[in-house]
Amino acid sequence: MITGRLLRDAFISGANGIANNKKAVDELNVFPVPDGDTGTNMAMTTSNAVTELEHLKDDCTAAEAAKTMAGGCLRGARGNSGVITSLIFRGFNKALKGQESCSSEDLVKALELGVEGAYKSVMKPTEGTILTVAREASERAREVSRTTNDPVIIWEEVCKAAKLSLDNTPKLLPVLAKAGVVDAGGKGLCVIFEAMLETFKTGRIVESESKKAEPAVTVETFASAVGQFDQEITYTYCTEMLITKKKDCKSPSKLRAYLETIGDCVVVVEDDEIIKVHVHTNDPGKAIQKGLEFGYINLPKIENMKLQHENKKKEAAEPAFKPVKPDKKYGFVTVAAGSGIENMFADLGADCIVKGGQTMNPSTDDILKAILSCPAKNVFVLPNNKNIIMAAEQAVKLTDDRKVIVLQTRTIPQGISAMLAFDPESDVNANRENMTAALEAVSTGTITFAARDSDYEGHSIKKGEILCMENGRLSFVDKDLAKGAYKLTKKLVKGDSSFVTIIYGADVTEEAAQALAQQVRNKYSSLDVNLINGGQPVYYYIISVE
Repeated sequence: MITGRLLRDAFISGANGIANNKKAVDELNVFPVPDGDTGTNMAMTTSNAVTELEHLKDDCTAAEAAKTMAGGCLRGARGNSGVITSLIFRGFNKALKGQESCSSEDLVKALELGVEGAYKSVMKPTEGTILTVAREASERAREVSRTTNDPVIIWEEVCKAAKLSLDNTPKLLPVLAKAGVVDAGGKGLCVIFEAMLETFKTGRIVESESKKAEPAVTVETFASAVGQFDQEITYTYCTEMLITKKKDCKSPSKLRAYLETIGDCVVVVEDDEIIKVHVHTNDPGKAIQKGLEFGYINLPKIENMKLQHENKKKEAAEPAFKPVKPDKKYGFVTVAAGSGIENMFADLGADCIVKGGQTMNPSTDDILKAILSCPAKNVFVLPNNKNIIMAAEQAVKLTDDRKVIVLQTRTIPQGISAMLAFDPESDVNANRENMTAALEAVSTGTITFAARDSDYEGHSIKKGEILCMENGRLSFVDKDLAKGAYKLTKKLVKGDSSFVTIIYGADVTEEAAQALAQQVRNKYSSLDVNLINGGQPVYYYIISVE
């Protein structure tokens, strides 16, 4: 039997496993459209349930663990792959209602119900995808259950069957064979299942990659299939919404039927309170308008898949940094991690962006290559992390055909403020002084987690607790991310503060970030509060106050 505690921990392991490997899964993504976000969507879907799971007590029942996982996944579901993943875990909720623990038969039934729900909710189920991998794993579970009642042995066979099914996906789906990859959603599901098996066998929770030097579950690294593969995208907009049901809500089947007339990749899932909708369409407004007939719209999201794909192609085609002759007066090299933050620096005028930050410090050579590829006679370098400043300063000594100025930016907000203070009409020394003054005026808060038990700066810290840092020093420790983020923001705000910028990371949902921003606005009506999706790893939030 699998206890509620073990099941809870296995769910957390699954979420951490896909979060560790989301980039590699993204790089496989060519079906149904080559937009390169399958791993990210699956990670954000499952991660949405982790905080709630971590608050369950060790004596929780299997039913409680399954309900928490299913509810969190449904509300956080992103993209087709994310919704299907949420449906698979919804099967656990159905199979384990009222159950103290999970038997081998419960485990098999959970998979069967999950697969059944996933197939029913997809307009045109396509074999060779995550659906096939889930179904064949489920069929193997039923077969093995006839000869053993050990749930761990059954789950081992589930993982083996899922892997065999995944390897066969290119034979079932020519688009995968053409790109030379396996199905991205199927790969993501295998990663989740394997991480869960690790917990079932050892009792150990697979930690997120930033908590360990090496992830417990790894996947192969592929060159991005997205950028290399072209496929016509029939419907431009990936449209999602969460509908809070009206009391007299119509059957969601009518909504699904309508969406099928204006698009494809339709998934409509419901529980007692909400309806989760996903559709690819050229008329997102019509989809949302129809959704209003069923209840109140929350968190609508519309993404241009053609633009996403073109950006991925551009990224794949872009060469590594190449030396160029300096032909303009000023240029910028900045270090950043997270697509939102990188885009922000690009918009401010950064010529070259070196990927890096906390736990992923670029080398002196990485920074030097970026400097030499910056076509400027005077290059300002913004390390944006105290551990990168020294490497940046070493690069100065290795350049002789341009002047390099390393600003002492220790945080992302300091780097942004420094760039905002730049004046192209001023000389180098005046800009250095003004930019330095601007960065020093910024108060920065960062929120991450404790990788292990420790005693630090007078704080007794337990593994997994929320660490709230104020200007590089530990301010306090909290157990709740939302409460900790709000409390830290209040500590940063002073009487003369005018602006608050909240940059949320890859492991924070948009819903949670919006809630924090609104809470700050309610508290400080005179402040200008700006919310940015930074997509950064490691840090849940980076908060700046000026």
